[in-house]
Amino acid sequence: MGMFNSRYECKVDSKGRLALPAKIKAAIPDSNGDQLILRFGDDGCLALYTQVEFKKLLHQINSLSDRDPIQRRIKRGFFESMTDVELDNAGRFLIPKPFLQRAGIDKDAIILGVGSFIEIWSPEKFKANSIDDQDELSSLMDQYLS
Repeated sequence: MGMFNSRYECKVDSKGRLALPAKIKAAIPDSNGDQLILRFGDDGCLALYTQVEFKKLLHQINSLSDRDPIQRRIKRGFFESMTDVELDNAGRFLIPKPFLQRAGIDKDAIILGVGSFIEIWSPEKFKANSIDDQDELSSLMDQYLS
C-alpha cells in the first residue's frame, strides 16, 4: 500500500470532477482498480479511501451491535455519508453535489495526503483546521507523541 502525503491545490471543474495529482494517483495500489470510496470526513472535509483502507474502517463499523440504539445510529450515519467513485482515464472522479456542498467546495480544492487516506478541503476550511506555525506543530508533537 502506498502512503499518501503532501498538500496539493486543485480545481474542481464545472461538472464537479476533481483530478487527482500524479503523486497521489501513483500511491494508489494497482490492485485497487479505479474504485475509491468518498465519505464525509472530519472537520468539514471529504475523505477518500482505497478499497483496502476502507475495508479496515468498514470492518470496525460492521462490528458494532445492531441491538444497541447508539451503535445503530453510528452505522446509519456512516453508510449515509459515503459513496463509491470511479477514476476515469485522466485520473478524475466526480464528486456528487451534496458532498461538494457539505465540504463548501466550489472551484478550488486542497488535497491533502494524510497517510492511509486523502482529505479534500475547501481552502477556507483547510486554513481553519491546519497548523501553519512549525513551532506550534513541534510543541504539539512533543505533547502528544512523547
